[in-house]
Parts: sequence; structure tokens; C-alpha cells
Amino acid sequence: MYSLRGQENIPREVLRLKAIYPGSFDPITYGHIDIFERASKIFDHVTILLMNNPRKRPLFSIDERLEMIKESTKEFKNVDVKVHTGLLVQYVKSSSIKIVIRGLRALEDFEYEFEMALTNRQMCPELEVVYLMTDLKYLFVSSSMVKEIAQFGGELSKWAPPFVEKELQRKFRR
Repeated sequence: MYSLRGQENIPREVLRLKAIYPGSFDPITYGHIDIFERASKIFDHVTILLMNNPRKRPLFSIDERLEMIKESTKEFKNVDVKVHTGLLVQYVKSSSIKIVIRGLRALEDFEYEFEMALTNRQMCPELEVVYLMTDLKYLFVSSSMVKEIAQFGGELSKWAPPFVEKELQRKFRR
């Protein structure tokens, strides 16, 4: 993969644009899937990078989340899923992929993402971040909200795939 900086005149078909979409995806929602789908139409290849966020206590194990993501992305031919347990910039530096996709829902997302982008750029100057605005119908959807609704037995069909809803029901039956 060529770095985009200084390569503006190289034809896109030579560049083969690749991107990473990192997240904890605990659990995956239709909002995430919307971003995967849209990114897969923009980039030649998208790697979904399953990570642990140390600020969060995950409900699902890495293996459970990995299975849900794989199930959610099986129809996308140019999307793969990988797991990384370190910093995003460590992954970026070790790969040929220098573009990171992030989804934005609201102003709070932007503040957090802006901080992260600046920090990551300090550690890895070749990293570029591309933000995709969420579809309006997923504006308020978050994994935390989905977990809370599931915990109290609420209907999830508008916000998460059926197999995710089953996994949530299984978790909260215990």
C-alpha cells in the first residue's frame, strides 16, 4: 500500500485503498453494520479490527464478539475481521493500512474522536482518519443502549440483528 501523502497523482486502481474500522463492538449493532457496508463501498478492502477498550467492561468475550462480527459481515466480500489487543497505532504501524474509519453519531462522539485522532497522529503521523456520519435511523443507537434494553427484556429488532438479540437474551438469562 502506498502512503497517500505525496501520492495524489497515482491512479486509484494502483493504490488499492484499504481501511481499518476499529472498535470493541460489544455487541455489534445495526449502526456498526451500516458503517461497515458504507465503508466497503468506498474502500477496496476494509479490515474490522476487534479491540478491547480498557475504559469499558465487556459483556461478551473476544471470541463471542468475533463470531457476531463474522456473522454480520459474511455478505461483504471485501471485508475481513481481525483481533488486536494493543494500541490502534501499533496495528497501523505493523500493517500496510494507514486509513482508519470512525463512525460519528453526535457532538460527544466528535469530541472524543477528535482527541483520539490527534493523539494517534502524534504517535503515528502517517495515519489518516475518515469519519462517516451515522444514518439518522441509528443516531442514538449504541452498544450500551442495546445491552440495557436487552437486560430488561426489551425489543431489539430495530437496533441489532436477530443472532445478537439471541446472544444478549442468553447472557441476561444467567
